[in-house]
Formats: sequence, structure tokens, C-alpha cells
Amino acid sequence: MEIQLKVNGEPRSLDVDPRTSLLDALRNHLDLTGSKKGCDHGQCGACTIILNGRRINSCLSLAVMHDGDEITTIEGLGAPGALSPMQEAFVKHDGYQCGFCTSGQICSATAMLDEVKAGWPSNVSDDLESQPQLTNDEISERMSGNICRCAAYANIVDAISEAGGSGR
Repeated sequence: MEIQLKVNGEPRSLDVDPRTSLLDALRNHLDLTGSKKGCDHGQCGACTIILNGRRINSCLSLAVMHDGDEITTIEGLGAPGALSPMQEAFVKHDGYQCGFCTSGQICSATAMLDEVKAGWPSNVSDDLESQPQLTNDEISERMSGNICRCAAYANIVDAISEAGGSGR
């Protein structure tokens, strides 16, 4: 089945089997291997990408469902020598160990900051009417769908805090 996607700012045309997951289309058809296949059940977050401005687990979605959509993968957030602010913060705070989850963590954190800026509350937000604050509890709750097998969580939270402007 023929689909059109805008991936990392570039129009892409794919001919995929209707059963192909979005993750497999990105990795196997477009050679964008930054998004990882961890659990393949949507439980680890290693496959997180940004789809039309929102983070999703790409292993849980079929590629054919996204004809005409805009996708940003880790490859589209920055490049060697021109890292995104979130990527720079992950490097500075050593927000990775083995690196397997890092691309999903960075994509999720990037989109999560947009959710906070838009005023979306989370389960730990004190007030549903006011702007959420980027506290450790807020970050941990919002990033709970991204698992780090190496347990670099403290460094990940520090990186997100810095990239989100709450210092540390």
C-alpha cells in the first residue's frame, strides 16, 4: 500500500504491507534506526517518536494509519555538531548509560515539554487550572512510559529540567 509521510521535514513515499508497524516502516524502509524496537508491546518507550507534534509509541501503530502525517524521529531533532537543547542536556547530565532507550527518552521529553508549555495537567498536577510546574514529580509522572534498563533516571530528570528551563 502506498503512503505519503513527512519524515524529519522531508516528504517520503513508502510502499508498505498494511500490517507493517510505523516503527518497522521507519527502521526497515527508511533506514531511520534511531527509534529502537524494545518490547514491541508499547511498554518500554524505546520506539517513541513525535507524530504531528505528539509523542507516540511507534510499535503500536500501523504505518498505513499515518498517510499524510508529519513524523519527527531522533534523527530529525538534531545532528552531530548541531544537537537539540534536549540532546545537549542529555549529554551534559549523562542521561544515558547503554543508550538503547535514549532516542525514545529524548523524543518523549521533547514532546513532553511542549505538553507542559501548553498547560496540560498530569496525574500529579496540583491544580488542573494553572500552568503545571516542571517538578521532579511532574517529570517522573510524564516520563513514566519510558523505561531505562540502566536506571539513569536521576540524570534523565536533571537533563529534562535543564532543557525545560527549570535549572539545576
